[in-house]
Amino acid sequence: MEDTTWKANHSGRSEFILLGIFSQSKHPALLCVVIFVVFLMALSGNTIMILLIRSEARLHTPMYFFISQLSLMDMTYISVTVPKMLMDWVMGVNAISAPGCGMQMFLYVTLAGSEFFLLAAMAYDRYAAICHPLHYPVLMNHRVCVLLVSICWLLGSVDGFLFTPITMTFPFCGSWEIHHFFCEVPAVLKLSCSDTSMYEIFMYLCCILMLLIPVTIISGSYYFILLTIHRMNSAEGRRKAFATCSSHMTVVTLFYGAAVYTYMLPSSSHTPEKDMVVSVFYTILTPVLNPLIYSLRNKDVMGALKKMLNVGPVFQETMK
Repeated sequence: MEDTTWKANHSGRSEFILLGIFSQSKHPALLCVVIFVVFLMALSGNTIMILLIRSEARLHTPMYFFISQLSLMDMTYISVTVPKMLMDWVMGVNAISAPGCGMQMFLYVTLAGSEFFLLAAMAYDRYAAICHPLHYPVLMNHRVCVLLVSICWLLGSVDGFLFTPITMTFPFCGSWEIHHFFCEVPAVLKLSCSDTSMYEIFMYLCCILMLLIPVTIISGSYYFILLTIHRMNSAEGRRKAFATCSSHMTVVTLFYGAAVYTYMLPSSSHTPEKDMVVSVFYTILTPVLNPLIYSLRNKDVMGALKKMLNVGPVFQETMK
């Protein structure tokens, strides 16, 4: 550890040291196996979700188009951090080059920002479907869906291009040890020997804007959705509307809650250990939970899975 740190400090900013979560664990080998299993579950679950949506005609709707994009983001999201973390522990290497750190940061920020806005687009889709069912095919035609998803990716990449170059151009001195398992912006900023207070205020304001716009769209959408559900005479209609929206609200709560903690709470509320626990939650666990949330309570998805697996009547009876 000392040799690698010395190299980073005396060779023209060559590499950072990722201390990671394994150094904090009493059973790092067991933790490594658990994370590897979770990683495989996330990849397989999201891949299956994408394949089901592409292969099943009745899933070719705006809602499932957005869910497939969410699965794509989650697959990329977890692949940005976990494989390197696992390989570093297996090989006994915990260094990452400055360009590699910047690339990891850019991809992570881009994907997180894109997912913020995608969840807002999904809320608007539910609003259009429930509050304006007769105009829904026009309001959410394929061109509109592609446009909304493209805007989500574009806004996410703007975050990446904005935060990454600024963060990585700060001077770093002393220890280059990042108390994290990947190059997250707040963790890297702590290593800077210059005054980053103005940049932190700028980043805080950007995060407020990033969260305020999607939260406003989501809150407004669900306000009108709840009004529409309240006016429904059919109990079955209310049940279906609640079931459709509850999955999305669960994902929103998990993802936005962790983002608020990481980027909006004052630094006095943070410790390296807490930061890593929260990052594990929304970087590793959320990509696993999302396909489960959207599939287990969804008869259309489970029916498409049965069809893909060509399972017999026994499985069909259990799904009723």
